[in-house]
Amino acid sequence: MTVPDRHNPRLHELMARVNADPELYALWVASNVTAIERLGMTDHGPVHVKIVLNIAVRLLRLLAEAGVPTGVQTTYGLEREDAEVVVAMAALMHDVGMSIHRDDHESFSLFLAREKLKELLPGVYDGPTAALLTSEILHAIISHRSGGRPLTLEAGVVRIADALDMAKGRSRIPFEAGSLSIHSVSAAAIEAVRITTGEERPIRICIEMTNSAGVFQVDQLLRQKLKGSGLEPHIEIEVSLEGETERRLVREFKF
Repeated sequence: MTVPDRHNPRLHELMARVNADPELYALWVASNVTAIERLGMTDHGPVHVKIVLNIAVRLLRLLAEAGVPTGVQTTYGLEREDAEVVVAMAALMHDVGMSIHRDDHESFSLFLAREKLKELLPGVYDGPTAALLTSEILHAIISHRSGGRPLTLEAGVVRIADALDMAKGRSRIPFEAGSLSIHSVSAAAIEAVRITTGEERPIRICIEMTNSAGVFQVDQLLRQKLKGSGLEPHIEIEVSLEGETERRLVREFKF
């Protein structure tokens, strides 16, 4: 797992510990077995985790550059770098509960992540600070579920970052294997997702589609995750359908 962390020594140390942890990697692999091999869903493994990690940290930094305060800064007087740790650790472990089951996987992620954080945080943070950050990380994890209620900026960022891993690469394995679900087909229709500084708001998200099937990703996944995230005032979204004709994704669909 890699993320730009050279200006954040605590995040740098934690990422080194994450990359030296074969058990955590095994949980990501097992999560993908549940998602792809057993349920025919889109990627929920190491690639998805890495993408969400980098999107989440980028979103948080864009918000910070715009002067938007984070939860740990406002509540506990911690630093922006500590908010990055919350976002990064939550992004890394938000789906580990998929290794157990898809149903209620966000809750399963909580106890797996809590045990892993007991190993990762000591030595980087003192005991009380580690306890506070663990609570913030677990809050961000549970808040990414459907109907979740993020109460911090960090939790809202993780929720949106998860939804923004929607480009065609995420559906490659199930789609090429012949799994024709709305998740795999709609993800295959998303050509690219670009995140930049907004014109009127801190964040601008540009989504390029090659087929209108991608509307499902935008309307049913991203829009639902954005609603109630707390990030609504900070994000502008633009969706475009590329090309004069739509690229055919499915020749025939039967059920």
